[in-house]
Amino acid sequence: MIQRDKVDQLVRRLGFLEAKLSSALAPEELASLSREYAELKPVAEQAAAFLRLDEEIAAAEAMLADPEMAPLAREEIAALEASRPALEAAMRRALIPRDAADSRPAILEIRPGTGGEEAALFAAALWRMYARFAERRGWTTEIVEQAETELGGLKELVAAIRGQGAFAALKFESGVHRVQRVPETESGGRIHTSAATVAVLPEAEAIDVEIAEGDIRIDTMRASGAGGQHVNTTDSAVRITHLPTGIVVTASEKSQHQNRARAMEILRARLFDEKRRAADAARAADRKGQVGSGDRSERIRTYNFPQGRVTDHRIGLTLYRLPEIMAGDLDEVVAALTEADEAARLAAMEP
Repeated sequence: MIQRDKVDQLVRRLGFLEAKLSSALAPEELASLSREYAELKPVAEQAAAFLRLDEEIAAAEAMLADPEMAPLAREEIAALEASRPALEAAMRRALIPRDAADSRPAILEIRPGTGGEEAALFAAALWRMYARFAERRGWTTEIVEQAETELGGLKELVAAIRGQGAFAALKFESGVHRVQRVPETESGGRIHTSAATVAVLPEAEAIDVEIAEGDIRIDTMRASGAGGQHVNTTDSAVRITHLPTGIVVTASEKSQHQNRARAMEILRARLFDEKRRAADAARAADRKGQVGSGDRSERIRTYNFPQGRVTDHRIGLTLYRLPEIMAGDLDEVVAALTEADEAARLAAMEP
């Protein structure tokens, strides 16, 4: 049963935010309240519809005192009561705690796992898949760091993906992706198994993570291209080491000034991700059992080329649409993972 006082509180909070946002605010407070308003508005609108139902039922019940209007009133009450279960279900879904980072841009990192050159080629195929998915969604992609093998595989790729709902859609991609196929480098026709790891982080803002100047070491070096060949002779690439954690970030796609700014963004994202994970662990000891835990050591998906099959092991989803999925058609996979996550969150809310 939905608690009416909680619904009233949501509606009042939205009204407070609307009034607050119409006043003069400091940039940081404006950004914070704007995010809360954007997240709360659809929930509050659902709450308002829920409250209107009770008001409409009360108005219809008042009509029962009039003998001429009573039959019509009883029909209206019955219809309104019949709509209550659907409204309550929608309200419960709206009340599911949201990931505050869902509206943020995503930082995507792809690296080959076991499998040598075939793993590197699969990592490159995964990047093409995500880039095409982003294009289908109207998002923008920017490569921050990319190291290729001589055969066109990836040793490492870090990219920023920006657009409405980018992190919300991609966050379940974190983990180990396994591929079963005849390698392009194999002439014997044997099926090999290899893997690549994917990490998806929410892009952090400066106010999320404070990095002291004394906590970082910045080195410059020459940018290099595929196969380690130098693409210029200037020290444009930037490597930033976060001394307290040992995290190392490099950026070598643009000018030195732009690389430094971009490397700091990636560093903030990684530190923010660690901060979020620590908070998640403290709040819920059983979070590992929930879909979207982001455990990067976990094999989350298998791409079987001979069978044209993709299987997501977390939710038992199997699709025989591998060519379409590798071409960026991830909508069905993303929708299923999001639905499973919402169901798990809803179940956790039940008394």
